[in-house]
Parts: sequence; C-alpha cells; structure tokens
Amino acid sequence: MACPDPSGPALPLSPRVRSPFVGRARHAACSPWRVRAATHHSGLVILLMPYHYLEEIGTADIAFEATGRDLPELFRDAADATMNVMIDNLDAIEPRETRHIELANDKIDMLLFEFLQEFIYFKDAERLLLRVRDVRIEERDGKHFLKAEAAGEALDSVRHHQRADVKAVTLHDFSVEKQDEGWNARVLLDI
Repeated sequence: MACPDPSGPALPLSPRVRSPFVGRARHAACSPWRVRAATHHSGLVILLMPYHYLEEIGTADIAFEATGRDLPELFRDAADATMNVMIDNLDAIEPRETRHIELANDKIDMLLFEFLQEFIYFKDAERLLLRVRDVRIEERDGKHFLKAEAAGEALDSVRHHQRADVKAVTLHDFSVEKQDEGWNARVLLDI
C-alpha cells in the first residue's frame, strides 16, 4: 500500500478525536501524512470523547476502546464510536426517526457485539444513521437484557461527512471488562 502524497489534501477530521482517522494510512512511513491531517484543521487535536482509536491493529480494520461509568454509558459510547468511524460529524445526525432495539444474551460482551451490529444493519438496510438516546440493561437469571432507543436520520452525503463503510463488528480481540472505575470495551470493526 503506497502512502498518500503528504503535500496533498488533508483528511477532514473531527477535533474531538485524539488520533486521525486510521482507515487511510496505518504504517509508520505514512505518519507525516497522518500528523499533517490531524493538525491541519485546528493545530491541536484533543480527545474529548470517551473512546480512542487503536492505530496498531489490522490494516482493513479500525479498533477502538470505549469506557463508561456503567454498562448503559459504555454501550452508548461504543455505539457513538462505531458511528463516528462511519461519519466524521456525529452532531449532524438529527433525531428524525426512532428505532427500538431489544436484545438478550448470556454474556455481556456478546450483548454489546449484537448491539453494535444493529447500528451497522440499520446503516446498510435502511441507510439510517442512529445515535443512542436511552439504554437499559438488566440481568435476570444469569442473562442480560437490553432495551434501547436510538434516533437519527437517513444518510445525507452533503451533511454527513463520510469516512468509511463499516461492514461488521469482529470478534477478534473483542472484550468487555469491569474496571475499578467503570467498564471498558475493546472493539474491532471491519471496513
């Protein structure tokens, strides 16, 4: 894979993401291009979101870690990270349509896996970009139950700055773990 010309146009990047979008160039020889892209718009890119992208993982994948004080926050943040791989400007998604998601699984990590797959399904089947409004997770009899409400709108290529077409969540290195101060998830998306 050849590196893009560093004197060429920079990628449009959200100032909320710590590192530049990693779907274009991932190896060390391209790092001047990545740095130029990351600093082109604001001079300084600061992580404000509760997730960050893992550049050292895969070449046709994008990995991220998401955190939350509790499981609903973790699931919401992981859904935002997944959507943020698809489009640059999450705030441009207007809540015009609502979808309800209900899932159940014995394992909390597989519940998150299925939850994120739902957002990819809506994007593929209905061209619908969604953001989570409410998530409720309960555990009963050793099984986790999720009820969520998400709102969004149809993909508009003029208003939604597209980044990558996420095809699926992968099980490689996928994890959900309880930490001292909340929850952590590691997710790998196939693009």
